[in-house]
Amino acid sequence: MKNIESFFTELALGVAYYDEYIKEERLQEDIKLMKEAGIGLVRIAESTWSTLEPQPDTYNFYHIDRVLDAMHGAGIKVMVGTPTYAIPPWLFKRHPEVMAETPEGVNQYGHRQKMDITNKDYLFYSERIIRKLVEHVCDHPAVVGYQVDNETKHYDTAGPEVQEKFIKFLQKKFNTLEELNDKFGLDYWSNRVNDWEDFPSAIGSINSSLNTAFKGFQLSLVKDFLKWQCDLIREYARDDQFITHNFDYDWRDYSFGVQKDVHHYEASLPLDLIGIDVYHPSQDELTGCEIAFCGDSARNLKHQPYLVIETQAQGHVGWLHYPGQLKLQALSHVASGASMVAYWHWHSLHNGCETYWKGILSQDFIPGRTYKEVQEINEVFKKISPYMKGYMVENSAAIMIDMHSLLALEDMKKYGHDLDYNMEIRRYYDALYAMNMGCDIVHQEDIKLNQYKLVIVPALYSVSDDVLDKLVSYTKSGGIVIYGMRSGFSDEHVKVRTEQQPGRITKSCGVTYSQFTLAKRTNLKNPKSVQGEKEDLRLDSKSLIELLKPSENTETLYSYDHPHWKEYSAITLAKDGGGTSVYVGCCPDKTVIKQIYKELINKEDLKAPDISFPIIIRQGINRDGQKIVFMFNYSGKIQTCQWEEENGVNLLTHVKVKSSQNISLSPWGYAIYLIS
Repeated sequence: MKNIESFFTELALGVAYYDEYIKEERLQEDIKLMKEAGIGLVRIAESTWSTLEPQPDTYNFYHIDRVLDAMHGAGIKVMVGTPTYAIPPWLFKRHPEVMAETPEGVNQYGHRQKMDITNKDYLFYSERIIRKLVEHVCDHPAVVGYQVDNETKHYDTAGPEVQEKFIKFLQKKFNTLEELNDKFGLDYWSNRVNDWEDFPSAIGSINSSLNTAFKGFQLSLVKDFLKWQCDLIREYARDDQFITHNFDYDWRDYSFGVQKDVHHYEASLPLDLIGIDVYHPSQDELTGCEIAFCGDSARNLKHQPYLVIETQAQGHVGWLHYPGQLKLQALSHVASGASMVAYWHWHSLHNGCETYWKGILSQDFIPGRTYKEVQEINEVFKKISPYMKGYMVENSAAIMIDMHSLLALEDMKKYGHDLDYNMEIRRYYDALYAMNMGCDIVHQEDIKLNQYKLVIVPALYSVSDDVLDKLVSYTKSGGIVIYGMRSGFSDEHVKVRTEQQPGRITKSCGVTYSQFTLAKRTNLKNPKSVQGEKEDLRLDSKSLIELLKPSENTETLYSYDHPHWKEYSAITLAKDGGGTSVYVGCCPDKTVIKQIYKELINKEDLKAPDISFPIIIRQGINRDGQKIVFMFNYSGKIQTCQWEEENGVNLLTHVKVKSSQNISLSPWGYAIYLIS
């Protein structure tokens, strides 16, 4: 694995730049403005296949060459993207079969990312343009790295050839067809398969085991595709060049949660550096939570700093930043572990469907407020860069991501079981964030449990005995685990366990249940609440609740306020060996989740500052063992808090701060402190 500091010795600002989209005379003026703004890297080429190869095996690298030469002359680094995520018209005309066949039918040409990434013709032409492009640019001194493809996913490709590959995948996974029928329960509704030649398409399946296996197989297609591109580039790339990819996240009008169409951890393995795209609400809806969530996820893919390859400048309609917010956002990325913050993009488009998605410059190219704020960000970056060398965030809490559970719950939505995995993750993460309790987001395959005091496993719905046993052992040895509802419910093949729920973790959690229902007219009841104290403990009437029965020594943190469910517990806490298990049998809001954390802080060796949102604290340790503390005010009002750390110094003003001293932060303001 290449060290990110080999390429980014200081905090960097970057931008996407498309010489192909604008008038040629802009290049030198743009470079002049970039230099004045402190832009240190531009990303090019990833969406220009039809320009680079206007006809089959005919190439035009004019725009590439002039940008590389001009940027090198200006001392600006270049990252070259492979252009394979948007195919040229001639490829579709010559081979219309490259378009993905999905459950909704065959995709039409026009929009990007509609092709089948396994199609042999698509791969043939993709390999050819990748080789031609990388061979052409690899020796240019401006090129510091490569981005493979762009926000790659499987695009729900499910045609006959994909189905055939899936059957071969199952044949390798299971020793016999009899074993597969048993593990997946295919006898139901006459779905049993008695001959591999009869195996039906997974598109129409009503079997969650088969559907989830197919979705997992589709994830492997993305992993293989990105590795294939990395391997091609490494045939040409110099040792002083990196390979990355810009992973995106589950989209709910902005970056929200775990991307269900890519297994980020597995797909990241062949990359040198992790790159991500992060977009989020702004103005009065700006909280910083999405920036933190994506950063806490990206940082833990390779356990080193990462690159923000795309984030908003002026951004989408309604996202135009208030004065000061762009600086707040950039520093929030850095506080989470980003070594570069790059904007999409430099100029705002004059054609196409993204003319509304504005860059650093508007369509008139006149440097305005956004440009000036980028200049200010650069000045801050220059001041703090000497102290950020080796900066890494260290947390005592982690959320464990399980992609198989995500896929299984996504499939169950089709049958009216509306438990949203990403909503469950954000339920727990957002509460931690608001309380300023740092949290890593780590995939199940990579998590080292003994590194943490607290591990949260939201909705661990489909999981092997082995994983559950590791969590129980971790608890017995002193760890704290919070299990979200449905955890342990089914095995790794989405087959519901036959033992009393929650199955393998029943003894550790000190609770059982066999029934669940919807939370209609159901509230939560806190037995410790003071009489007359108002507390909003309503549950969404469409959410699930499990009717928990605690064992003798299990503490009920919340029960149900309902005439027929009041005898049951909703959230419980149990001791197991030297540790603690909390089981949450419902979908509580952030207020209740915070109370659970506070309960654990009182009982266990956990810590949280006496400061909460809208003041957000993010911190890490640099190479010299010095703590860097970022304080952000995510509100439009002046906020004041008491400094709880040891004596430190403000890196921007050089003013010293003492323990217990009051600190004021301006609206959408920030402060950065060094504690030696």
